Amino acid sequence: MTLSLYIARKFTWMFLRVLLAFFGIMVLIDMLEQLRRFGDKGAGLAQAAHLSLLNVPDSLYRILPLIMILSAIALFIGLARSSELVVVRASGRSGLRFLVTPVVVSLGIGVIAVAVLNPLVAATSKEYETLYTNYARGKERILSVSEEGLWLRQGGDGSQTVIHAARANADGTSLYGVTFLSFDDTGLPVQRIEADSATLVPGAWDLTAAKHWALNSANPEQAATTSASSQLPSDLTREAIRDSFGSPAAIPIWDLPAYIKGLERAGFSARNHQVWLQTQLALPLLMTAMVLVAAGFTMRHARFGRTGMLVLMAILGGFAIFFLRNFAQVLGENGQIPVPLAAWAPPVAATLFAIGLLLHLEDG
Repeated sequence: MTLSLYIARKFTWMFLRVLLAFFGIMVLIDMLEQLRRFGDKGAGLAQAAHLSLLNVPDSLYRILPLIMILSAIALFIGLARSSELVVVRASGRSGLRFLVTPVVVSLGIGVIAVAVLNPLVAATSKEYETLYTNYARGKERILSVSEEGLWLRQGGDGSQTVIHAARANADGTSLYGVTFLSFDDTGLPVQRIEADSATLVPGAWDLTAAKHWALNSANPEQAATTSASSQLPSDLTREAIRDSFGSPAAIPIWDLPAYIKGLERAGFSARNHQVWLQTQLALPLLMTAMVLVAAGFTMRHARFGRTGMLVLMAILGGFAIFFLRNFAQVLGENGQIPVPLAAWAPPVAATLFAIGLLLHLEDG
């Protein structure tokens, strides 16, 4: 038990040191990028640092498997050079039994990352998207999905129009059971329109079976008009609606299932969000696979030589697994392979490969 606690503490501190080193480097690089992007828009060093501190956690979270394999390599190389691995083996503990502690620690770090770090990263990512959009285009996102359907917002000549629809097509350009509520520049409602459907065309919405109310009249219901088809001017485009969805990473994992149901209920495709959810659930297993891969190449005595070559092979193996996971995620998002296969196949395959390598080295 004492040995296990020692290894667990040593591994945890090694992981935290590597994590902080990457965080510092990425913040400096991202600050330079933010200054390049928004320096001409009046963003100074403080604003760039603020944007970087909001943006870097997402990038850092995405490369956690790589940080894990680097931490595991550093741990095993350090134990080998100090001859602690020799002492452990001499005490009668096999290499596979010794690996139980690093595996449990990696699983724990993965679970904490998904349960705690993921919501924090989602919050910072959402705030970064808002600030980035304000700097880049001067306006916030124009689409929101809730249990009541989806909501859009569009501008006009000194007015704003809020759009609510019960459902929509996959790209949000065809709405059904739709209501338009227009406000003047003072914030007072001036017009309401209800239509069976609305289709976005260049510069306008094509409305079907629409009823119009002029809310600034004495009796809006008496002055209401109906039309089989009509048009309402709009500054929205298909690209603007698509970009307003943002990234699945900006949604906490605890809220993702409900958000996915809301997207599907509104008529949108939630495949990207489903792949992201399953990928996050598989993250602890991927972290464990990285530790096992590192152990397979570097958990040996330093006197055997070829340490540099084995470290390089372990790093290349980790990058290969990381690339395979990202490639499978893209295939899953594009519908080329099933969602569970895209999320779980790479970590399961990597784990089985690492276990096979360890069995061959330890007992083969």
